[in-house]
Amino acid sequence: MNKTYLVSGCSGFIGSHFLEYLLDKTDAHIISVNSWQHKGTPERIVEVLKGREDRVTVMTHDLTTPFTDVTLKRFPKIDYIINFASDSHVDRSIKEPSPFIQNNVNLTLTMLELARKVKPEVFVQISTDEVYGSAPDGVRFKEWSEILPSNPYAASKAAQEAICISYWRTYGVPVVITNTVNNFGERQDTEKYLARLIKLIDKGETVTVHGTPEYNGGRFYLHAKNHASAVKHIIDNKLAVSYEDGVNKRPTRFNVTSDDEISNIDMAHLIAEIMGKELKYEYTDYHATRNGHDRRYGLDGSKLKETGWELEFPLRPSLDEYISWTLAHQHWL
Repeated sequence: MNKTYLVSGCSGFIGSHFLEYLLDKTDAHIISVNSWQHKGTPERIVEVLKGREDRVTVMTHDLTTPFTDVTLKRFPKIDYIINFASDSHVDRSIKEPSPFIQNNVNLTLTMLELARKVKPEVFVQISTDEVYGSAPDGVRFKEWSEILPSNPYAASKAAQEAICISYWRTYGVPVVITNTVNNFGERQDTEKYLARLIKLIDKGETVTVHGTPEYNGGRFYLHAKNHASAVKHIIDNKLAVSYEDGVNKRPTRFNVTSDDEISNIDMAHLIAEIMGKELKYEYTDYHATRNGHDRRYGLDGSKLKETGWELEFPLRPSLDEYISWTLAHQHWL
């Protein structure tokens, strides 16, 4: 019997890649729940479906409010819930922290209350490397390292995790938390670094590189298709655990990362090289002047690899395809 996934935030960048991956790799039915209030874009879902509309139910719902009993009765049996939905831009969280945090906390409560009622096999909470705060040079945080968020966005994600843990412990919701690094890929918004680089380099404009010539910080990069692959691997291998005092004191948690760490300036040079364009750039010591921004993040992905997960889409071929696709679909810039 075909499984049913309920996925929040498919109109977001990473959620749309998970939706596409499910359509490509499974025969499942997907209920796509979207609020359209932030950076959700209908065209992401439209482009992913491409004749497969019969397998996806697209649902509009304000995720900060509960699902009604009438809606719950209309749902089929839901096997898996994956919560991608979140407002995710650091700058916007710094500018308007209160509504940002309220949105991310409240939508998580809505999704967990749904899980408490429909009892899925697993509830996957998508989180970020930013909850751990800035990583010193050479350090890659392991699962359950100290949570030390630097900005309101990171704090809202840490709050989501804490609420999920409480529902796992108190109500038995089969929670799995994933933390991921910088995702990139097709249909990404230009508020994100790589998409913005492509846009500015293509126009011959000057790129701002955060940092200084001596140290400009860096990130680990992962194509969003790899993130989708990892989430499906976790679901397929039934890696969620239940609370058992003295045995399982914490829910399952995995870092989803690559080993591809690249400095901000090196990434700018690499994208310009792939595009065959000159790189015009200037440094701004952004991290010294803006509180809440971290120079570096790093996650240790060995735990997930030990379960048998492997990176499907290597960095350089993925970058080549992403840049080529984006230049051929200029409306995304």
